[in-house]
Amino acid sequence: MTPASPLRRIAHLDMDAFYASVELLRYPQLKGIPVVIGGGRSAIDEARLKQYSQRLHEAPLTAFDRLKNYTGRGVITTATYDARAFGVGSAMGLMKAAKLCPDAVLLPVTFDEYSKLSRAFKAAVLTIAPVMENRGVDEIYLDLTSLVAQSPDPSDGGRSVALRLQNAVLDATGLSCSIGVAPNKLLAKMASEFNKPRGISVVWAHEIATHIWPLPVRKINGIGPKAEEKLHTQGIHTIGQLAAQDHAALILTHGKSYGAWLHDAAHGRDDSPVTTHSEPVSMSRETTFDRDLHAIHDKAELSVIFTELCEQIAQDLQRKGYVAKTIGIKLKYQDYTSATRDQTLRAHTNDPTLIRRVAGLCLKRVNLSRHFRLLGVKVATLQRDHFALSLYALSSLSFSEHSD
Repeated sequence: MTPASPLRRIAHLDMDAFYASVELLRYPQLKGIPVVIGGGRSAIDEARLKQYSQRLHEAPLTAFDRLKNYTGRGVITTATYDARAFGVGSAMGLMKAAKLCPDAVLLPVTFDEYSKLSRAFKAAVLTIAPVMENRGVDEIYLDLTSLVAQSPDPSDGGRSVALRLQNAVLDATGLSCSIGVAPNKLLAKMASEFNKPRGISVVWAHEIATHIWPLPVRKINGIGPKAEEKLHTQGIHTIGQLAAQDHAALILTHGKSYGAWLHDAAHGRDDSPVTTHSEPVSMSRETTFDRDLHAIHDKAELSVIFTELCEQIAQDLQRKGYVAKTIGIKLKYQDYTSATRDQTLRAHTNDPTLIRRVAGLCLKRVNLSRHFRLLGVKVATLQRDHFALSLYALSSLSFSEHSD
């Protein structure tokens, strides 16, 4: 008799308030008070970094900027749990957040620190669970099936393995994470939110009705604001209510592909694998202005910004060894409505001059009579260009040797 295959156990590991937690490592004196991360460096930040460059932990509270002093269009990248208690959170405008928690400490985003600790926590995880799918700077999926099957107590569903992972991350970085373990990625991601921070949640297939169905439909990764609104108009607010819908009816109202997916997702079905490597679908660069700009009145300033975005995209392609065939632009107007245009070339490219020219043609196809607050450039239909990758690496090496 062929032995039965082990039950599939997938984990979603999510770092707890990652950016904010990294900042608290740098500034332990801020623990216990509201802290918001977002925007660039202020004069106060520059003064603090200069005066306490090698001893950030000694900077007094008076050396930090406060949210009430902020003016501009920036948004919150993340906030500590102490700040979230005031109702502020990711993607909220900093000016709006200042009304809710004016005395919160405002820190600039420091991507270098986040990248360093992101690499560190993932390296620690890989020493225990080698089948990892990278989902960004602060979250990963792990296939724990074989590890759980070989553990002293497989019936714990992966809890003991998750605890080992949490401890490894803490030892390597000083940071905490929350982990959900379930039969698939869809359920694991939801489970990782159950007991934040520093939580471990294990969900079995037979617990979907009790653990998953009472949740709002928005908790399903893949249901966005528009889909949620449409479901609400149909009287569907919870995942259980979605699961109760007829399969054919969902297809009729949401389309063949998305309707079928909604039905499967509501019943906790997801066969997608943990992918250890994936090719990017697109790359983009965008910037939000401090004030609304106009294509005619601010032509010189916009030209410089637009060229820089195109050059940055070209550098991203060259550095990562890709070429693109589709080039596009994005505008966001004063009223937050957006416009996008793109154009597909006959051949792939990573040439900044060509990207700038084609993106400029796309820009002429949108309404430029209105002021806008955001400008972006995007490239898609990517393919590998090993020559470009080798050439970029060689040029970087030559520059380094020359600069020494």
